[in-house]
Amino acid sequence: MAIRPKDLDMDKKSGKHNEKIIEQFSKQAVPFSKVPGHKDSMQVLISMAGVQCSDRVLDVACGPGLVACEFAKIANQVVGIDITAKMIERAKVLQREQHITNVQWQIDAIPPLPFPDASFSIVITRYSFHHFIQPSEVLNEMIRVCRPGGRVLVADVALPSNKTKAYDDLEKLRDPSHTHALSISEWEELFSSNKLTDVQKDFYSVPIELERQMKASFPNPGDEEKVRARIKEDIGIDRLGIGAFSKGDEIHYSVPIGVFVGRRH
Repeated sequence: MAIRPKDLDMDKKSGKHNEKIIEQFSKQAVPFSKVPGHKDSMQVLISMAGVQCSDRVLDVACGPGLVACEFAKIANQVVGIDITAKMIERAKVLQREQHITNVQWQIDAIPPLPFPDASFSIVITRYSFHHFIQPSEVLNEMIRVCRPGGRVLVADVALPSNKTKAYDDLEKLRDPSHTHALSISEWEELFSSNKLTDVQKDFYSVPIELERQMKASFPNPGDEEKVRARIKEDIGIDRLGIGAFSKGDEIHYSVPIGVFVGRRH
C-alpha cells in the first residue's frame, strides 16, 4: 500500500507533538504526582470501572502511576504505558513506596497500542485525552485491546461547548502539549460508537490553587504571567468554565472532569 502525503504529514505532526509531551512531562513527573487534586476521586474511577480481583487492567498514558497503583490494589494485574520515561521512573518509585508487585510498566508512544486484540478486561486512562491529536483513534485502540464484555473508561476535562475555546487557549499557554479539551457533547458523540454498549457517565471537579498549579507547570518564557492574568480576569465571569474565585491572597478554581465508561460489544 502506498503511503499518502497526508499520512506523512500526520506522522510528522504527531512526532513533533510527542516531543512536546515528553519535554513537558519530563519536567512535570514529580510535581504532577504531588498535586493534591490528582489523588482525589479515585474511588469514582474504581467504582465505574467495576474492577475485580480477576481483572487485567491497562492504564493508558499512566503518567506517574497514581491510578495504576490504586487499581493494582484490587486487580490481578495492571500494565501502565506512557511515552515519557521520567513519568515511568516516578511510577516505579510510587510502586515501591506502596509495596505493589502486580504492576508492569512500558514506555511507548500511542497510538497504536502495542498489545494484541482483547488483551485486557479493563482499559482506562485519566487526564490524557486533551493531549492527543486524534482522541477517536486512541479510543478505538483502547476498545481493540479490551476483551468483549470488558470495560473502557476515560476520565478527562469535560466542558460546555461554549467554554472549550477559551479554556484551550489558556491551557496551551500553561502547558504547550495541550491540544483540545472535549466538550460534553463531543464526549457523548465519541462514546456513541457501536463498539461500546451500556455507556455511563459521571462528573466531578478537581480543586486547584493557582500558585501551586504554576509550580507544577512549565509554560514557555513569558506565558506564566499571561496564565495568571487570564484566570484572575475570569473571576466572576467564568468564560473559562473553571469557576475561578479569590480566597484571601490566593486564587482558586476547579477543573470539571467527565468520566465515561462503556462495555466492548
